Amino acid sequence: MCNSDHGSSSLTEAYHSFTRELVAAGLLVPSGQKGVFGRSGVFEAVITGFEAYVTRMGAPTHPEAMSFPPVLNRAHYLKTDHIHNFPNLMGSVHSFSGNDREQAEMIRKLDASPDSGDWTRDLSPTGVMLAPAACYPLYPASAGTLDPKGRTVELSSYVFRHEPSDDPARLQIFRMREFVRLGTPAQAQAHRDHWLKQAREILVSLGLEVQVVVANDPFFGRGGKLRKATQREQDLKHEFVIPICSSENPTAIASCNYHLESFGAKFGIQSSDGQTAHSSCVGFGLERVALALFRTHGLETRAWPAAVRDLLRIET
Repeated sequence: MCNSDHGSSSLTEAYHSFTRELVAAGLLVPSGQKGVFGRSGVFEAVITGFEAYVTRMGAPTHPEAMSFPPVLNRAHYLKTDHIHNFPNLMGSVHSFSGNDREQAEMIRKLDASPDSGDWTRDLSPTGVMLAPAACYPLYPASAGTLDPKGRTVELSSYVFRHEPSDDPARLQIFRMREFVRLGTPAQAQAHRDHWLKQAREILVSLGLEVQVVVANDPFFGRGGKLRKATQREQDLKHEFVIPICSSENPTAIASCNYHLESFGAKFGIQSSDGQTAHSSCVGFGLERVALALFRTHGLETRAWPAAVRDLLRIET
């Protein structure tokens, strides 16, 4: 996986080299922070075209279209296991809520040492967290008993993961497009199995020769190894990987995940038979898909294969 900066110096140089190419072409705009970039209109047009293509291909599953902001109710976040499994990736929104005297003291600290971060100790947590996945706000909104047909929802949102990296495909703030299924175990598994095939067909049709691999999430801490092994043994996560930075370290640009009853139990979601609902999803990392397309077909979209431009409806 092209997911770590702990590899060889040649891999790090590959990250830097591709980033320089993207910046020189005007596709990415550096912000001074690792994993945070502005994007050009051309880059955005590729993402817009890909999202529209995925929506067309997902239409036969009759999803509801929903949109949530990239922040999550803190109380809902704390109902999940995210802080236990990925504390190093979470983002908490803090703000100032003091009086005039306290504000003056905060400014004094800021003026005295702007880079030390001492002034941030005068901030307090707000009621929201940065969303770590597009689907997280859906589960509390789905509490209760589902229709016998279950529920299928198409979502797209910015998400945050505190994972600063030299890898241009590993961003701290990025977009995910997901199709989520809530229902019986059979419904959730069928959704996952359908998208294992459908997602690959979508990506291959764009000239992206992805490989599908059994994978695991980057669980944190001493118990992480056991959770990783369990996830693999239960065949819960599959990733679609393709070389972006190097052939030896391919990047996951999409994944299919079966959550079992995890979210159903935490948020009181029942299938129509009264059992705890199961869920599954497919998620496309939109910036990663765009980067894979630029790496595969070149930095000038007008030189891309006509079939790819047609599918993405990119004007020449």
